[in-house]
Amino acid sequence: MYTLVWTPRFTRAAEKFIKHHSGLRNKFTDSLRDLENDPFQPHLKYHHLGGRLKGIQAISITDSYRITLTVVVSDKEIILLDVGSHDEVYR
Repeated sequence: MYTLVWTPRFTRAAEKFIKHHSGLRNKFTDSLRDLENDPFQPHLKYHHLGGRLKGIQAISITDSYRITLTVVVSDKEIILLDVGSHDEVYR
């Protein structure tokens, strides 16, 4: 099991995300729960980012919404960075 580390930026983004997408609240919390259990589950679509976001990973909440993160495997920590639409989190 991994420990989720909520950064201040992620906390603000998550509050905004839930406020504007209340219908995705359960999907969001399910994704976080699954991420905590095993970030490499196929349905999360865990993937590494490239370019200026190299070193950051992402998972999919839906086809349109993502959570960006960094996984520290040695410490079993997942540092949550941002949540939002594809364009918002990859800016």
